[in-house]
Amino acid sequence: MSALLPTSAHQPTAEFLARELVEVERIFEAQLASDLPAVNALCRHVERYRGKMLRPTLVLLTGLAVRARQQFEPPVLGREHRVVAAVVEMIHMATLVHDDVLDEADVRRQGATVNRLRGNEMAVMLGDYLISNSFHLCSTLGDPAINLRLGQTTNTLCEGELIQLHHRENASLDEETYFEIVRRKTAVLVGACCRLGATLSGGSPTVIAALDAFGTALGIAFQIQDDLLDLAGRADIVGKSLGRDLEKGKVTLPIIIHLATADLPARRDALAAIERRDAPRLLAQMRGSGSIDAAHQRARALVVDAKRELQGLVPSPARDLLEAMAEAVVERER
Repeated sequence: MSALLPTSAHQPTAEFLARELVEVERIFEAQLASDLPAVNALCRHVERYRGKMLRPTLVLLTGLAVRARQQFEPPVLGREHRVVAAVVEMIHMATLVHDDVLDEADVRRQGATVNRLRGNEMAVMLGDYLISNSFHLCSTLGDPAINLRLGQTTNTLCEGELIQLHHRENASLDEETYFEIVRRKTAVLVGACCRLGATLSGGSPTVIAALDAFGTALGIAFQIQDDLLDLAGRADIVGKSLGRDLEKGKVTLPIIIHLATADLPARRDALAAIERRDAPRLLAQMRGSGSIDAAHQRARALVVDAKRELQGLVPSPARDLLEAMAEAVVERER
């Protein structure tokens, strides 16, 4: 069950989703099964990266929310929903493996990263293997439109990472460019999950577009919270290497806000802390200026925008759970 999905409210729907996610995991594992023990060992290790299961959960929940209009009882989802849910999680896993290489991260989900255990070459090839398998699995559905959408999405993910790499060490990064990076490298996949879930359930063009917008806003909020946790979170709770953004010269929203609002002496102090990679000093400055809180409020505003996109759906437990997930994204500590 997704760590972002409450289990007390709307229990039957939550239990249904839990069973569906078990099936998604089964499809995921079966697709990656190899006749080579070394490959299987690597895939078993990367399966530990599954945490919140945000993306597959969104495929399933948006599918349910659209089907609620058709008065299905009990909830009904097809194999295509489960396959797409497994595909998007596989794509997401690939990005995590590659991100750990780029960030030289040692810890993920409170365990060693693949690059830490086996080196960058092995990690890069494993990420490629995951991407390759995701499209092989997707092709079993026989729907070129789904492959096309996910192909466009993965292209955009790569563009986002390339733009971010281009702007490393750029202390003059502005908010517009930051949000463009985040939209491309994170939010586009979250939006695609919601779009595909709605499409597979026969949603109207208006509903599909609204759920895509919901996912995109949610994805941006999720990344802002990730950036905040990298600066101000606790490693024992977050479960991965922290401080990597500053160490790698990535300027994120709270730093952008702080530099834009600071007076000249404070800006000089912040730039010096950034140059020295002095995370405690920089964090203390940002807490004092209110930029940490300001970034969190931006994320909360995006959640409000996201929830507004759900108003076109008929009231249902699935819609309520989508709203609850949106709230949980900006309140999480991991």
